[in-house]
Amino acid sequence: MRFPLSFLLTILVDLCVGQTIWDIWQTDWNRNHLFSRLASNSISFTTPGAIGDANIVIDPNTQYQSMDGFGATLTDSSALILSNLKASNSSGYWSLLSKLFDPTEGASSAALSVIRVPLGASDLSASAYTFDDTWNDSSLGSFTLNSAPSYLWSTLADIKSVTQYLKIIVVPWSAPAWMKTSSSLYGGSLTSGYESIFAQYLFKSVQAMNNKGLRPYAISCQNEPQNSDSTYPTMLLSVSQEASVGKTLRSLLDSNGFSDVKLIGYDHNWDNAGTYPVQLMQQASSAFSGVAFHCYAGEVSGQATFTRAYPNKEVYFTECTGTVGSDWWSNIKWNMYHLFVGSTSYSARTVLLWNLAAHADGSPRLPGTDSCASGCRPVVSVDNNAWYLNEEYYLLAHSSRIVIPRDSGGPFGTRIGVTVEGTLSWTLSVQAYMTRRSSSSDQVKYGLVVINWYDNASSSWNPQPVSATIAFRGLQARYTFPVGLTTLWFYASEYGLNEEKLVVQEEVKAPSYPPRIRDAQCIMNKQ
Repeated sequence: MRFPLSFLLTILVDLCVGQTIWDIWQTDWNRNHLFSRLASNSISFTTPGAIGDANIVIDPNTQYQSMDGFGATLTDSSALILSNLKASNSSGYWSLLSKLFDPTEGASSAALSVIRVPLGASDLSASAYTFDDTWNDSSLGSFTLNSAPSYLWSTLADIKSVTQYLKIIVVPWSAPAWMKTSSSLYGGSLTSGYESIFAQYLFKSVQAMNNKGLRPYAISCQNEPQNSDSTYPTMLLSVSQEASVGKTLRSLLDSNGFSDVKLIGYDHNWDNAGTYPVQLMQQASSAFSGVAFHCYAGEVSGQATFTRAYPNKEVYFTECTGTVGSDWWSNIKWNMYHLFVGSTSYSARTVLLWNLAAHADGSPRLPGTDSCASGCRPVVSVDNNAWYLNEEYYLLAHSSRIVIPRDSGGPFGTRIGVTVEGTLSWTLSVQAYMTRRSSSSDQVKYGLVVINWYDNASSSWNPQPVSATIAFRGLQARYTFPVGLTTLWFYASEYGLNEEKLVVQEEVKAPSYPPRIRDAQCIMNKQ
């Protein structure tokens, strides 16, 4: 049976009628709004007209990776800072944890869902240690998590009590010194022949954390396996060694009730994305769920060299930091281009920034370390029994709020297709997500995170709002985006008229650099 076009258009409009964007959150370049909900604003989808200066086209049928969420690393220093705040200002401590992790729909919080935890000391610890520093203890009889400060585990438990969605990713900075060529936690390589013992050490870490009620979601074999710094715990781990460790660890996990714990490889910079991680998959693909990247060398597009070789492997982004004292708005732009739009466009399931909490100057650090010499800026600064949110918080919040489950126990968001057209298309960079519901009868949540970086009209500082249209299933909404970040979401059925989902494996090309972003100081180098 055939239907006239007018009848089909009527059905299409009926599917979306009443569709309104009520939830709009903004962070302006001048900080007049800081992840503020604009309760008085709403945007309705109506019959299409002329497109705006920029036209955001949402393609809900083109679906990419499922997201695991956004977060940061709980270093020993972070845990110390937070533990001290708890002791001196308990209400302030719990208020901060809520501001960071509360997943309640509509709450003015970041709803962070992923925490990375070092297994042993890092460059942000009070002292250097591992979980078995008894020399030549090849049986690991002296292994204990109690080598870590107790405030690390208590703070992690408190975070877990705030959100049911917490995913814990664990990773060592170094094997015990007696397993290494340097006989030191500082620098050196894993000694050949110790691969199996190191795998057992990592397995015991997962097992012991599980016994504390802190079951890891994933474990990485080694943080930055191509970094040997003699001023803090580091360790070189060759591709063949990591492959061997991974195979043994995967077997231990699978045969002891931890088959759900993911194993992540590489965990290092973009510049070698086409070599080390690709070679690792060639040698031990079945052991690893995927690989992770850091931002300190190379370009985000390097992730594509890995995903082209292994499109079915998962990608994680796990570390990047800003420097204390750098420009607030430049930091927002850099992070959005490279990480929150860029890395996710190249298949990243997570975006994790570096240190969760510290003093405003980035302290405390491991005595003598050359890492974070200029001060690594944390997500939140804590001084004088009070806390202060940095730009990292707002970056995380604008994306995390879209992908957090809408319903208790529901699924996380999935990245979907989105493009920008129009004469000012270059001024907006956008990422789009859809979050399904616990009940198939409930409408799906669709969300956009948008950065307008049109701050240099006429080649001088002159921030300009952009009048844009948003196209979705044949209808159109209009909104003027101020210079800054905007997150918005709305609800609609998962499928429109004659729509079918297209799952896409390959990466999407990241947006072009906007004017002046290449002129910004590189502010993301920890090393």
